[in-house]
Amino acid sequence: MPLEKSELSRGARASYYAQYLVLRGLIGSMRLLPYDTRIAAMGRVMSGLGPLVGFSKRIRDNLSLTCPDLPETEVRRLCRAVPDNAGRAIMEHFSPEGFTQRQKGAEITGPGIAAFDAAVATGKPVMMITAHFGHYLAARVALQARGGKPIGCLYRRMANPYFNEIYVDAFHKTGEPMFEQGRRGMMEMVRSLKQGGIIAIVSDLHAHGGEQLTFFGQTAVTSVLNAELALKYDAVMIPCYAVRKANGLDFEIVLHDPVPHTDATTMTQFINDDLEKMVRQHMGQWFWIHRRWKPWFDAESQPATDAA
Repeated sequence: MPLEKSELSRGARASYYAQYLVLRGLIGSMRLLPYDTRIAAMGRVMSGLGPLVGFSKRIRDNLSLTCPDLPETEVRRLCRAVPDNAGRAIMEHFSPEGFTQRQKGAEITGPGIAAFDAAVATGKPVMMITAHFGHYLAARVALQARGGKPIGCLYRRMANPYFNEIYVDAFHKTGEPMFEQGRRGMMEMVRSLKQGGIIAIVSDLHAHGGEQLTFFGQTAVTSVLNAELALKYDAVMIPCYAVRKANGLDFEIVLHDPVPHTDATTMTQFINDDLEKMVRQHMGQWFWIHRRWKPWFDAESQPATDAA
């Protein structure tokens, strides 16, 4: 769990504050540009930084493990496209006013629309299961506009407490409620489910203490607690993806059929398989920089659920 400012040493506080000033300056200067320009510009910045900060190596390592037959030309393309998408998502996060205005009318497609509409109409709890793909916050904005109900979002606190303040503030501007990962946030999220609320959860992170499931044919330690919650509170689990369109600014929100209620392990593997199919269709939109395939033996206690 990241430390509070008061718990940090003087040196750590100084280091984090210096980092915060640099990041705030970069984001602030970008925000002076028109919305379309700043989103594209941050994508180019992150793509350019990829080889320097280790992104390209991590992408190559993950692709070598999971897609060893991928042509070198495609690997090079993904080493540019993945950081570009990440940079755009970062700037969209810190442009909540323009982002929300643009995405609340996003196109929504897929066989899961009927299940979403029915659950909203009847007050049944809904878990929108998404991933670090495209930009998941676009789905939150668009579905809040469609359903007329708030969608709660679980988030993970940033290690830098100064940067975390502006990060969380921007999150709040895309909707309420927000649940910070931890015991209190988990209790608030469960309360929301009990009351028939809608929550959005990313499911594609390595989960310490999770189960050894598969993703892209390799062992990927995955939390099954999302599925356990769905079973316990009879929530509809709908895989949901915000697919970035060719213009780099708009999204298609794709809702798949709900995950069948069976057992937590089977349901979670279903979600992994569903995400893999989407990633294979849009390889540059998933965050290949994640350490998704960490070894099992470094597992600790399993978190309550995944967070953004």
